[in-house]
Amino acid sequence: MNSNYALHEMLEVHEMAAFKTVCKTKSQTMQALVTDPELVQILQQDAQLSQQQLQELSGVLSKATL
Repeated sequence: MNSNYALHEMLEVHEMAAFKTVCKTKSQTMQALVTDPELVQILQQDAQLSQQQLQELSGVLSKATL
């Protein structure tokens, strides 16, 4: 994988990471507010997926050079 990224590409990855952080936080917070077990499960899955995606984005950022 090429790790030489343009500045605008790095900013886009940072923006995606910020968005996924908000998604994860919202899913985790909403779990405490809902009573439907199926919806709780969906929110748990979303929080886990967001965490995985954040780890992947973190990996991209850690390998990147400008």
